Amino acid sequence: MNAQPIPVLIVDDDPTFGAFLQLLVRKMGEREPCEAKWVTTGAAMLSELGRKQYELILLDYNLQDTDGLELLSEIRLLPMGNRPAVIMLTGAGSEEVAVEAMKLGARDYLVKGAFDLPALRRAILAAMERRRLEVQLAQSADELRQRSQQMEAELAMAREVQQALLPQQYPTIPRGAAEGAALRFYHRWIPSSAVAGDFFEVFPVSDTAAGVFICDVMGHGVRAALITALMRGLLEELTPLAADPGRFLGELNRSLKTILQRTNEIVFATAFYLVIDPVRGELRFANAGHPHPLHVQHSAGTVTTLQCEAGPDPALGLIPDIEYQTTTRAAGSEDVVLLFTDGLFEAAGEGGEEFGLHRLRQAVRSRLGLAVPPLFDALLGEVKEFQAPGQSAGFADDVCLVAVELPGGATNSAMTEAPGLACESGASR
Repeated sequence: MNAQPIPVLIVDDDPTFGAFLQLLVRKMGEREPCEAKWVTTGAAMLSELGRKQYELILLDYNLQDTDGLELLSEIRLLPMGNRPAVIMLTGAGSEEVAVEAMKLGARDYLVKGAFDLPALRRAILAAMERRRLEVQLAQSADELRQRSQQMEAELAMAREVQQALLPQQYPTIPRGAAEGAALRFYHRWIPSSAVAGDFFEVFPVSDTAAGVFICDVMGHGVRAALITALMRGLLEELTPLAADPGRFLGELNRSLKTILQRTNEIVFATAFYLVIDPVRGELRFANAGHPHPLHVQHSAGTVTTLQCEAGPDPALGLIPDIEYQTTTRAAGSEDVVLLFTDGLFEAAGEGGEEFGLHRLRQAVRSRLGLAVPPLFDALLGEVKEFQAPGQSAGFADDVCLVAVELPGGATNSAMTEAPGLACESGASR
């Protein structure tokens, strides 16, 4: 039994039929108790709706001051929570009127003189149940909208935090070097969604060398972003081992695996770690399942890949006790090392064909005369142009590009801020 009777508003200018409806409504029974208010004009109905919340209106189609369809239009303007269910009443059956009434939100259509108490009860209960479900749906949609807005705000903040954690300044290598000889660093970081699973870090390893770490966490979105935050913390803890790329990745892998094994899901990350020493003219690197960087040697006019002798070792977070190999390669004046994640070359063209590493090497080789920032622009533009028509103007996967340019003369020890999201950077710290 309902605690409170259902408030019903009867709108009919026929005194006899209005009184009849009041009687029927009051006889709905103890299971569905109703209280009825009767008015004779549309103006009185609107006045009542401004005064009190009604759950149901029994509305006559033909009134002295207006017609029921116009009143239905007024009722539709009310907020969903305050909008009563409406059953349209007419003296003669008209399919056209019934259809129009339903379009304007009426829950049912009854012909005067052709229904009794059981029929009215069924119509009222059905109309009330449909109204209840619509109100619940509107409330759920509103709650979902609020949660979505909150989530969007939180993701926007997470994106800002990720961007703030990108290198804001780059190290001066060698430390205290004279003007003109510092390594130069550049980057582009382009998330495919609100937050990214790609990240990189650049830090001093010694007075004469810098470490460049690039990583791509499996998957997208918040989970991948959380793993990147975790790995950033691990990088700081392992800085004392940074001079040895193989050992550095090995300890990073063990630490990551120890933490991730507490979860029920397989999570891994590919990574490449490079130590570059311009004084010794040397590159030392190790690879954990990551795409091979490109080594651009301007003096020889070549573009080659930085590959470990035995190929890349497994990605981080999969096998706890892997020993990662360190490979050494000579580096010369004005060389550039280009590191990247797979979102750059896995962009799909027509027929699903990937841009691919071969095209990427060719694209770099054909632009040997370009400085790094315009080279980045050209590569990203060519990949976007390759993508199938109709595909998003962005990238389907996160894209991270990092370049290190060896000195062609002497050191530049000036400090320059590193631009953030999707910007080239050339800075020293």
